[in-house]
Amino acid sequence: MSKVYPNAKAALEGLLHDNMTFAAGGFGLCGIPENLIVALRDSGVKGLTIVGNNAGVDGFGMGILLTTRQVKKVMASYVGENKEFERQVLAGELELELIPQGTLAERLRAGGAGIPGFYTRTGFGTKLAEGKETKIFDGKEYVLEPGIKAEVSLVKAWKGDKSGNLVFRKTARNFNPMIATCGKICVAEVEELVEVGALEPDSIHTPGIYVDRIIQGVNYEKRIEFRTVQGSAASKKESPIRELMARRAAQELRDGYYVNLGIGIPTLVANFIPPGMNVTLQSENGLLGIGPFPAEDKVDADLINAGKQTISTIPGSAFFSSSDSFAMIRGGHIDLSILGALEVADNGDIANWMVPGKMVKGPGGAMDLVAGVRRVVAVMEHCAKDGSPKILKSCTLPITGKAVVSLIITDLCVFEVKPSGGGLVLAELHPGVTVEDIRAKTGAPFAVSLRT
Repeated sequence: MSKVYPNAKAALEGLLHDNMTFAAGGFGLCGIPENLIVALRDSGVKGLTIVGNNAGVDGFGMGILLTTRQVKKVMASYVGENKEFERQVLAGELELELIPQGTLAERLRAGGAGIPGFYTRTGFGTKLAEGKETKIFDGKEYVLEPGIKAEVSLVKAWKGDKSGNLVFRKTARNFNPMIATCGKICVAEVEELVEVGALEPDSIHTPGIYVDRIIQGVNYEKRIEFRTVQGSAASKKESPIRELMARRAAQELRDGYYVNLGIGIPTLVANFIPPGMNVTLQSENGLLGIGPFPAEDKVDADLINAGKQTISTIPGSAFFSSSDSFAMIRGGHIDLSILGALEVADNGDIANWMVPGKMVKGPGGAMDLVAGVRRVVAVMEHCAKDGSPKILKSCTLPITGKAVVSLIITDLCVFEVKPSGGGLVLAELHPGVTVEDIRAKTGAPFAVSLRT
């Protein structure tokens, strides 16, 4: 029987019912099954549990299902770009299960591989691990996580053939391969549908055994959530202090390092990789690229994700699935992660994913990063908007990881975090700042050993 259907509505015919669970591929708005999501909305089914990395944005992607109130529960990693989603969660109108990004990728992979559960270091000691079984391996605590299965999986690929073999384009691969395997029925949409035999067998990312129905999609918008390149109208206004912090963080880079940069100020660190130093930047959505990039390339990660720019011509770059990406992270293959923070404690605890009752963003990949990388640097403002300290004796917000930060760079100074709960050491002051200023604005004791 042919797997090919004429359009998205026909491909979903007979598969949908109220209160069902489905999973959809994509990372942000990159690689999402645009046509199938619209057809799902138009079907009118309600009470849905949706599984995916993100919840889309207002008016696009998964966000259109929230606007029509068709969703009962969301299982996702990062939901910070959807105001309506956040409103519904805070109002108690929507059930939410937040899952660390790497754990989500592995739970989907496990569900599709017939593995009922696995242990991971990610999330141990955090709010997201409460009530879960834990076990000690080699002296470290791990959390038991169950595999995820869906009734229907929706994925999007670049090319596919009529037997269901799929090829994804660069970082649009992301969560799609795992989600293709976790559903009882998988429906795929592709930009280009070709005859059987037209695809090179060694280039196929998802074999047709996982795909039950396939369509050629139409009218792809390929939106991006926001642009972060300097000078972009949608990017945050840059300031000398933000640049100072990014420059200082770049001093932690070493030749040959594999580095993961968080959103916000950490992203700017890529602009200050010293000349002659080879640093490979790793992104959770499935990208390795060597920097500094040639000036003429003006690499924009958001455009790469949207499929509108490529760095494939830069030697050493590589693309892979989000599952492979987090295997690099959890497996300890990343040398350094530079992250933003809402709070950091003097023992190295970090909180950066939610403010109860006020802000729901989700952990994204941060919990995996702080649990798996070799060294963590936090870049943050020293005080909150109300003037209260963000460096504390203990975090007041739900933590992302326990005793993981080794260096704190703020808009005022640099703290070293001594291992094994040894406390803070004030190592550097930014121009015009005094030790007395730091004592007045820091919520934890610290020693002083200023570098000259």
